Amino acid sequence: MKLTGKALQTAQLLLVVAPAFVLFGYNQSGVGGLLSLKDWNAHFPAINTVDAKGAEKNHKSTIQGAVVASFTIGALFGALSCSWAGDILGRRKVVFIAAFLTLIGEILQCTSFQLAQFVVGRVILGTGVGALSATVPVWQSECSSTANRGKHVVLDGCFISLGYLLEAWINLGFFESSFLPIQWRVPLAIPCLFSILLLASTFYFPESPRWLVRKGRNDEARASLSAFKQLDPNDPEISTELSGIEFALEESGRGAAKFSDIFTMGPDKLFYRFSLCIFLQFLQQMCGSNLISTYSTIIFQQGLNMDAETSRALSGGTLTWKFLSCFVAFFTIDRFGRRKLFMFSGIGMSCCMLALAVASSFPKTNYPAQIASALFVFLFNFFIPIGFLGANFLYCTEVAPSRLRVPMAGISTANHWLWNFVINMVTPVALETIGWKYYLVFMTISFLILPVIYFAYPETMGRSLEELEMMFVEGDSIRSIVKESLKPLDAGSLLPKHVREKSAEVDEMMLSNGNPSETATGMPREYNTSKGWKGNKVSCQSLEGDERSIIYISTFSTRNRNSRLTSFSYVAATNSILAIQRYKHEA
Repeated sequence: MKLTGKALQTAQLLLVVAPAFVLFGYNQSGVGGLLSLKDWNAHFPAINTVDAKGAEKNHKSTIQGAVVASFTIGALFGALSCSWAGDILGRRKVVFIAAFLTLIGEILQCTSFQLAQFVVGRVILGTGVGALSATVPVWQSECSSTANRGKHVVLDGCFISLGYLLEAWINLGFFESSFLPIQWRVPLAIPCLFSILLLASTFYFPESPRWLVRKGRNDEARASLSAFKQLDPNDPEISTELSGIEFALEESGRGAAKFSDIFTMGPDKLFYRFSLCIFLQFLQQMCGSNLISTYSTIIFQQGLNMDAETSRALSGGTLTWKFLSCFVAFFTIDRFGRRKLFMFSGIGMSCCMLALAVASSFPKTNYPAQIASALFVFLFNFFIPIGFLGANFLYCTEVAPSRLRVPMAGISTANHWLWNFVINMVTPVALETIGWKYYLVFMTISFLILPVIYFAYPETMGRSLEELEMMFVEGDSIRSIVKESLKPLDAGSLLPKHVREKSAEVDEMMLSNGNPSETATGMPREYNTSKGWKGNKVSCQSLEGDERSIIYISTFSTRNRNSRLTSFSYVAATNSILAIQRYKHEA
């Protein structure tokens, strides 16, 4: 039986989103817990820092960082490739190719006997994971309803954390094995199962309706929307949403989309929106997230002088706690909004890093200081997933314009992997040289999250992708866009109260200028050209009861006798705003 509606969305979460982001978390942190194993170091002596001392240890720490970071180099290029391949091939084909690359990389890793083969496998694996991290959130957000988009995409962070969790406990479990090769080869082979699941399931799900509309395949887009919404393909709601998608694409220049547009400002504020994505992904890495997730075992074992088994158990405990903390964001992202979660998370992480630096500054023989350090690692893992383990990917797909959503998501995600690479390269050396002072860097950057988010980042909660598009287009400045995004919405409506009031003013001005047959809350009208209005019949549908009727908003101006009206349809059944037509009038 063919799945539709909520069943289809749930299946997509479990069979596509979950394995994609479990691969992300598992493979990103998969090597950190293996670096001190005897058989591992026997096979790869060039990165054996356990038995090295002095200058030799510093040299091997640098090589070790490069080997671990080779995964992120591949991920960087994988994410960048989506900036052009994503709109050519579509979401499903990119996900399938990426899953195949992860499978090849995992096989090469777990069968390695030389460091070169391991690095090649890690780069290929990273390329696949990078492409998944840039494409899956876009596909997901383009298929989700406005009301549940936040919850659906924030689940990405839960699945990333589940990958961390599985890696930590699997490593600990096989650490107990007396057959030494199994201690690291089997943990590296286990994610093959998730890659195979992703390969097998991807094409069972409909393509993104927004990508299909962009390619002019409207019948397929209608079928895709019908499946996700569990409605008849000819249902008026489906037709209205398709009209809104087409309008948004036309307004943002369907045929004129160019990669270079990202670096221009213009009426769409593209560079501002691109900067929001870039800086958010920078903050996600430089707040210390990857440091704690990847190197938690090393921090406990080498930084706090704990034994190998205790270090792995504590690492598993911190990552389990991190996974459970992800559900705080799941239940709050669509209640309190993106901005509040970002700021709360930033302040909490900054305080934890300060406390961790202070506790770690004491001698390793100081047992109370060790306990305090472990406590603040746990506490840090409570704050990070609230704002920066899923919500960052969600936000980037929300603020990106329809025509450049994949390129913008690809580049911003590549930026995420770039700083991930920096952390992986620097951390082994930094822990050996400056020790506890290293945490002060992350403390400072985490503190910057509060003012940056407050002044520069608009709220996106409760607004459809098409409404967000218009919010950026109509805003005059960064501050005005942020203020507009914070204005309250009417209960049960996505329309801000001040905009509903503006529509009444438009009605009055239309009546005084052209004597239209009906007001904006009525049926189709004919403008009177003798009064200066160009004859143009507005095609709209009067909706009864709690449903919204066609209203005219926002940009009406009589300056220089030149005015513009923007028409929106609000459909209560989907709680989404869909821009459907723009009219211009020149007196």
